[in-house]
Amino acid sequence: MGIARRVCALLLTAAALLGVVRLVVPATAGPDGEPPGVARQLAFLRAALDDGAGEDAQALFPEGWFFAHALYGLARVELGLRKPAGRRAGELREARWALARLESPAGTAPFDPGLTPAYGIFWQGWTNWLRGGVLALQPADRRDPAEAARFTGASAAIGAAFDASGTPYLAAYPGQAWPVDSTVAVASLRLHDALLPAALPPGAPSTEALPGAPPPPRFAGTVARWLDGVRQRLDPRTGLLPHRVDPATGAPAEVARATSQSVIQRFLVDVDPAFARAQYLTFRERFVASPLGLGPAVREYPDGTAGPGDVDSGPLLLGVSLSATVVTLGAAQSQGDAALAGALASYGDLVGLPVDTPATRRYAFGVLPVGDAFLAWSKTARPWVADQPDPPPATVRWWWRLPLLAALLLVGALGWLPELVRSSARAARRRGRPGGPGDPVAGDPRGPVVGGPGDPVAGGSCGPVAAGGVGPLP
Repeated sequence: MGIARRVCALLLTAAALLGVVRLVVPATAGPDGEPPGVARQLAFLRAALDDGAGEDAQALFPEGWFFAHALYGLARVELGLRKPAGRRAGELREARWALARLESPAGTAPFDPGLTPAYGIFWQGWTNWLRGGVLALQPADRRDPAEAARFTGASAAIGAAFDASGTPYLAAYPGQAWPVDSTVAVASLRLHDALLPAALPPGAPSTEALPGAPPPPRFAGTVARWLDGVRQRLDPRTGLLPHRVDPATGAPAEVARATSQSVIQRFLVDVDPAFARAQYLTFRERFVASPLGLGPAVREYPDGTAGPGDVDSGPLLLGVSLSATVVTLGAAQSQGDAALAGALASYGDLVGLPVDTPATRRYAFGVLPVGDAFLAWSKTARPWVADQPDPPPATVRWWWRLPLLAALLLVGALGWLPELVRSSARAARRRGRPGGPGDPVAGDPRGPVVGGPGDPVAGGSCGPVAAGGVGPLP
């Protein structure tokens, strides 16, 4: 075997073994641990954002710049919440940096300031959620008063917009509304009431039921009315929140799709855990699949429905959306579905081609940093308001890795197959080939076969053997 071929075979085997490791070693750490590699991934992402990764993402889809910064900040909050209060300074600094970027002219530029609330419910909901995350990183008795006031003021504007609307789904852009954006915004109201439970409007009368009892959550009525409106406007084909709605009435305009459902399931648990669990189980049943039997993935459209991809879903391979698959990892983890979250994370570490250095980690060779932002945010997912839910019944079986492991072992052996074939052929030649009289019989330990009268004696030089005799004497 030539040196070049041997090197290629070794590289192929090493790649297959690396794939086995990535498939077997846990890629998540649950709601309390720090997921492997995420801190280094965020280090790569921050450097990429400084080098213009946000602008590159904006060229891919309308919210690319916004998501690249928002998810970076939210993932920093997630890592900080896993640390003791005295060790969160770095995460708090980075989350504040991301929030300032969202509130800058560059952050608001794609959105319409004339909408109610200003800049639309997409911008308001995600920005307010990050505001709450910045406050959550600070001890309750030492929170920045100005940041708390901005969070309360923005929450009040969001709540007032919902209270004045005849539909639970506010516009993200003029004449366009997606339920997912309103879900994020309502979750931010619940986060406000969890972090600042006594924050009442200036001059508002006390509503406490008993003397000395704490006041009810400020936005409890808004959230309850929103949930009632949502239940009245579910997608009739799936029973889930629709992907897109009529902005005037909130009536479903497009069947539920995974690019929005995966985000909805991440936030709905902090709005109403019981409703969220029912929605999650339906989503998992209708959207999670195992194409070609090679591991879990998420279809963009519910089973039995086909449709095209777009800038949100990306290209659909066998109906699967890679972006929805990544975000579903976070939804599963928020729902306590460790089996599905772990399988999606391990599968992603196999096919996502992560590149590690001592200080950084990047997926897909770092060509799409916004993808790293979505993955880091998903791996760190957990509820911020609700208690961690109990695990749902598992749908991912222990043997899901076996087809992939078999494929990896086959790939690892392919480089050595030509050499094995040649070695077998050489061994066969050494044992000899079966032929005519006098040739050795393959596999016969007795050696050559002595022929009849007149045949030469194997190895002899004295001529033919006399019939019936013993041959010539020396």
